[in-house]
Parts: sequence; structure tokens; C-alpha cells
Amino acid sequence: MKEQFAVIPGAESFYFEGNDIGILISHGFIGTPQSVRFLGEQLAKQGFTVLAPRLKGHGTHYLDMEKCTHEDWYKSLKQGYWQLKKRGKRVFVMGQSMGGTLALKLAAEYKDIEGMITINAALTLPAFEYLRGSSAPRFIKEGAPDIKAEGIHEITYEKAPVRAIHELQELMAETPTVLGEIEVPALCIKSFTDHVVPPENTVFIYRALSSKNKRLVTLPNSYHVASMDHDKEFIVEQAARFIRTYAAVHSYAAVK
Repeated sequence: MKEQFAVIPGAESFYFEGNDIGILISHGFIGTPQSVRFLGEQLAKQGFTVLAPRLKGHGTHYLDMEKCTHEDWYKSLKQGYWQLKKRGKRVFVMGQSMGGTLALKLAAEYKDIEGMITINAALTLPAFEYLRGSSAPRFIKEGAPDIKAEGIHEITYEKAPVRAIHELQELMAETPTVLGEIEVPALCIKSFTDHVVPPENTVFIYRALSSKNKRLVTLPNSYHVASMDHDKEFIVEQAARFIRTYAAVHSYAAVK
């Protein structure tokens, strides 16, 4: 699928060159790399290499998104993985909302990923259930992003294609079947209050992973788009500590 519209200024993919640890960050459904840019910039300041690809059909126009499948979105993330590998990076994957769902899929497929972090990963979206199996309407109006902090602007679409919502539902339905295949260290982050994805999604993921090293963290003061909310500095702190811990473990194991 070729996109027909230009990328919205500020919604572009971003890359920061750093050390040999590459952090691949995925934004969520209808979002863009702008929503995870704070996390990326702060992790880059700590020396890591960071790549946040723009998922196909996102950050341009909702008519582009309407033509995409969930495999298109997953392919965008896989291309980011291979970009980091070709640069000789050791990969950790991190994703928010649908980005977390895609990160789970990636960690199940590529066993050399050294760790994964999910933030309010989506397996169910109750607000969209009424659209399951329905072809009408063609688009639904998107409300304001679920962010507790005031005055935050997220680049997103004003409408969501129902066809794209069906693709998201298919992705969410497939993902639980691969959770048991994931054995890498995992940091599962959820907001205490999330009006989009029930926090129980993250608890389910945490319990279903086969990872020996896994941790569940709750954010006290953020809603769904936590990467832009009050706890964003805490997310960076937790992510950096997690990555350093398991990158060091891997290094020691390799030497041994």
C-alpha cells in the first residue's frame, strides 16, 4: 500500500545514534512517533540508540490508514528492527497501546530481542466492540486523547476508519496466542486509570508471558497515553534501569 498523503509535520519517524543498545519504540493506533518522542529523547540522552518508526498509514491522513492492514503496521516495526540489526545494535523493543501489542508479536518472532517493555498494551478495546463485524459507518469521530495532564497536544486523526479498527481487533485477537512463546525479560507498565484499554490487559499479558524475569509496574498519575502524561519521567527511569540490567546480564552471559 502506497500512502497518498504527505507526513504531518512532527509526525515523522526519528532516530538517535548512541551506543550498541538499540531501543525500538512503537507508537499506538492513530498515533505517531510524536507521542513517544519524549521517551526517545530522554533515553537517547542516557546514551542509548533509539529508533521510533512511523507505522504505515499513520501521521498522514485517515484515508491512507483505511487502506492498511495490521500486517502493514507490523511490517513497519519489523523494518525498524532490521534497521537496528544492520547497524550492529542489540535490540530492546518498547511499545505503547497498539505499539505494545506489536512489540509482543515482534518479541515472539525474533528470539534475539534482549528485552521488551509494554505501556498500556492493547488486547481489548471495549469502546470499539460495537463495531465488530460492522461495515458502517465508514469512519467514526475520534475524541480527545486520553491524557490526564492538561495542555498536551498529540498529533492524531480526527476520524478513525472502521476498516482500520477491524484490523486492530484482528491483531488484538491473534496476540494472546503468542504470549507463551515470549521468554525475554519483560517490563509491563500499566496506568492505574486508563479510559481506553482496561489495565487488566497488562495483568493478563504479564501472567501469560513465559519470561523468567518480568516485572509489573503501575503508573499512579497517568491515563492511556502515558508517554505524554504526568508519569513520563518515571517511565524513562524504569525503562533505562530495566535495559541496563538485562543488557549487562546478557553481556556477562556472552563472555562466560
